[in-house]
Amino acid sequence: MATITTLKKSVAVNPLKQSQPLGAALAFLGLKGVMPLFHGSQGCTAFAKVMLVRHFREAIPLSTTAMTEVSTILGGEENIETAVLTLVEKSNPEIIGLCTTGLTETRGDDMDGILKNFRKRHPELDHLPIVFVSTADFKGALQDGYAAAVEGIVKTIPTMSPAAPLDYYPSQIVVLAGSAFTPGDVQEVKEIVSAFGLHPIVVPDLSISLDGHLGDSYSAVTGGGTTLAQLQSLGNSVFTLALGESMRGAAEILQKQLGIPFEMFPQLTGLGATDEFLQALSDISGIPVPEKYRHQRRQLQDAMLDTHFFFGRKRVSLALEPDLLSTIAQWLLAMGAEIQAAVTTTKSPLLKQLPIETVTIGDLEDFEQLATGSDLLIGNSNLAPIARRLHTPLYRLGFPIFDRLGNGQRCTVGYRGTTELLFDIGNLFLEQEEL
Repeated sequence: MATITTLKKSVAVNPLKQSQPLGAALAFLGLKGVMPLFHGSQGCTAFAKVMLVRHFREAIPLSTTAMTEVSTILGGEENIETAVLTLVEKSNPEIIGLCTTGLTETRGDDMDGILKNFRKRHPELDHLPIVFVSTADFKGALQDGYAAAVEGIVKTIPTMSPAAPLDYYPSQIVVLAGSAFTPGDVQEVKEIVSAFGLHPIVVPDLSISLDGHLGDSYSAVTGGGTTLAQLQSLGNSVFTLALGESMRGAAEILQKQLGIPFEMFPQLTGLGATDEFLQALSDISGIPVPEKYRHQRRQLQDAMLDTHFFFGRKRVSLALEPDLLSTIAQWLLAMGAEIQAAVTTTKSPLLKQLPIETVTIGDLEDFEQLATGSDLLIGNSNLAPIARRLHTPLYRLGFPIFDRLGNGQRCTVGYRGTTELLFDIGNLFLEQEEL
């Protein structure tokens, strides 16, 4: 059991966490034809857009209600109405994801009332889902905003009348993919689930929208992701797989609202975690684990034998969001490494369950002090200056990563992804020994 420490500081020095609205925008970008809309100033939206563009190196659709000093004082109802009508006219989105920011949360706009009045004034837009999520950026972190957006999606859209009938699959299941999963991770999960004869609907599906591919034509909204028809058909699903503890709330909403049972999988990295996931799929489908994955399992076992000498007793320091921190910490411990420092952004039930002494909710100043003497640092690109000062190698993981390419297709889950992760980090340790 870990002790959770929150350091009392007047100000964050070199912040680690990203904001809730940014996390919510990332989740919405996994839906097809979506336009995330920030209810706040232009600066709030511009900052989030820059972060997403630098990480994925893709065009990112993101809009704003462009609040000014006057509209902030008088209220933002007119700005929201104008923004939505403008988006409908110019971008024709299939879904709008409406997120608040620190500015409008502090002001205290009655968002439910504003949206209710908007629906009354514009019945011609009753077909357009507007998923509202409260994401104050003065509390919480990226993972919280992402989870809140997924909960808003599954609460709002499946209850709307479907615009058109969708083919029914008796083997259809819902896969809720948390913020720790990259587009490449999601693609690997989809392939694994499909190999058992199941039909997965991933919410949100970043593997189609942010995997890095050339589109046939320009689109002002997302060109891929979970479709509106798929979201409206979630009630046909027989089971939900919730990937990441932060997806528990969304899974519980689906169970309560649509009667879909669920199972939690806090992580999919590592031999044991992947074994449990494939066994669950086999139980659901009645199909034995395909030979392809039995072979990948043997490859992972061989990789663990090849690399465990380099992982043993190595001191590793982590600065990651809670779901990802828990995943990587437990996997490293299973490989014989030691966790010297674990710094994260926000609270999570997973943190207390970690078999380490302390988890710190703090910033990168705290991390640098705790990580001195480590053999390896793991975190986003903002750790690079710290790694140089500590003369310690850095393995880039999480968000944002702006000084490496291919973030959209990176995979660290399943047998194959774990094997790649083993070799990547093992090679860093090997280089260290050669110096």
